[in-house]
Amino acid sequence: MRFLLNSLCFFLLLGCASYPVQNGFEPKNDSPQETSNPYFANAEKDYVYKAKIDAFNKSFGGIFIVKKLGPKHHRIAFTTEIGNTIFDFTFQGDDFKVNRILKELDRKILINILKRDFKVLIQEQSPVKNHFSLKNDDVLQTDILSKKHYFYYTDGQLHKIARVDRNKEKVDFSFTNIDGQFAKEIEIAHHNFKLHIALKAFK
Repeated sequence: MRFLLNSLCFFLLLGCASYPVQNGFEPKNDSPQETSNPYFANAEKDYVYKAKIDAFNKSFGGIFIVKKLGPKHHRIAFTTEIGNTIFDFTFQGDDFKVNRILKELDRKILINILKRDFKVLIQEQSPVKNHFSLKNDDVLQTDILSKKHYFYYTDGQLHKIARVDRNKEKVDFSFTNIDGQFAKEIEIAHHNFKLHIALKAFK
């Protein structure tokens, strides 16, 4: 009985622990001032991906395009392969505009989630609040749109971003097949919402 009570207390304490404690992060004293996300930072490049988006038990395939138009100014569009627009968003500073969206996806909750997801993808710097280490990773904590995000770097290369709420990982952004400052494959996986985005760069 005592063993069961001790185990129960352990799991309750673990459940209340912060995200860094749960994951075994080691605090570091020296912190960079800002996070760095270089993957959509080149205004001279068109970022074009083959995309699959699963939302509300529906799947949408097509072409995902990100264009940097200026400092803190991006346009993001998702079209079918024959050119029909599924959605088209503009981010400029703190402003967000829906230029066009397919009627099936025109739901406030989904638009707000896509806004948060894509803001994370295109935001090049954010002030660092805490700095941790985890095995071979440096982990930087920041806030984006008032939500905690943890940026994971291996040898200075960003490979993961985790959005955390109530000490639990809610969204996982993964960057793979990286060539310099270009991530050829990106995945956004939601853990508490039926939304999954997979991007693969055209060769």
